[in-house]
Amino acid sequence: MNNMPQQNVALVAGASGIVGRQLVKTLLHNKWQVIGLSRHAVNHPDAIPMVNVDLLDAQNSSEGLQPLSGITHIFYSAWANAANWTDMVEPNVTMLRHLVSHIEKIAPLQTVSLMQGYKVYGAHLGPFKTPARESDPGVPGAEFNAAQLTWLSDFQRGKSWHWNAIRPGVVGSSVPGNTMNLALSIALYASLCKAQGLPLRFPGTEQTWHSIVDHTDAGLLAEATLWAATTSAAQNQAFNVNNGDIWRWSELWPRIARWFELESAPPVRLSFHQLFKDYREVWRELARDRLVETDILQLNDGHFADFVFSWNYDMFGDGSKLRRSGFTRMQATDEMFFNLFTQLRAARIIP
Repeated sequence: MNNMPQQNVALVAGASGIVGRQLVKTLLHNKWQVIGLSRHAVNHPDAIPMVNVDLLDAQNSSEGLQPLSGITHIFYSAWANAANWTDMVEPNVTMLRHLVSHIEKIAPLQTVSLMQGYKVYGAHLGPFKTPARESDPGVPGAEFNAAQLTWLSDFQRGKSWHWNAIRPGVVGSSVPGNTMNLALSIALYASLCKAQGLPLRFPGTEQTWHSIVDHTDAGLLAEATLWAATTSAAQNQAFNVNNGDIWRWSELWPRIARWFELESAPPVRLSFHQLFKDYREVWRELARDRLVETDILQLNDGHFADFVFSWNYDMFGDGSKLRRSGFTRMQATDEMFFNLFTQLRAARIIP
């Protein structure tokens, strides 16, 4: 890369994930050069070059990142799972530290974009103050998103590059094979209900039925992330990124049912993961010779949907700071779901 012409060169950590896949598409559409980062050797669906680096290993990081001397922007949405919130802090901060500290030494770095979430507001702990705002005080306890931003903001002081932190709601995407794809979980569930002649029963409690959860279209999220990475108003700032509208499940769920030509039914606490296991053979028959994947658990395991529908409290943020700062796109959430279901059907992921 040493002789590379001056242009925006993005390094996307987490390029194959539910956020990274759409971000790569958006960057390529805007004529960026894009390089993906992965611990294991993988081929990216958009055919971008992939660099294999274990960011938990300092030496492997130094050696593997050394050729990337033209990077101007880091987009970070990678994460390492662990048994509990406490155990997730150290590896996730370490990965970010190894990446940023090595790249800033060798490349003309301008921006580090850190993908976060509402856990910084304590959303994973139970009921919290809503709407969550970027100016809200921090929450005590171990949480890797907050710990990453603390390290990043401290490390950036006095440097020529800047950071921003992006905080989406529940991300809407058509990417299969990702456990965090709520829209796909709902589409699979609705398809099974239709095949069994059942109504689309809401899979949560009465409290969840009446709660508010905000959503973030993956395309809108990618555009907002790109805007923040290239706008001076976003330097060293955090932004909630959501569609810009507010829905209760009691209003949104019947619309989803109608899209699938199903009746809606009252709430009963169900497990998507268990349902997908119970109906694994039903899906196999449903998908045979018609759909691209006959194993429903290869498409989605339902765990994230179970997590979302366990929230018996409001889960939404104030997205006005982003709009006041200059990014004005919005997305109707019901239309987002309908568009995603249409894409899933066209791709023969659901019948």
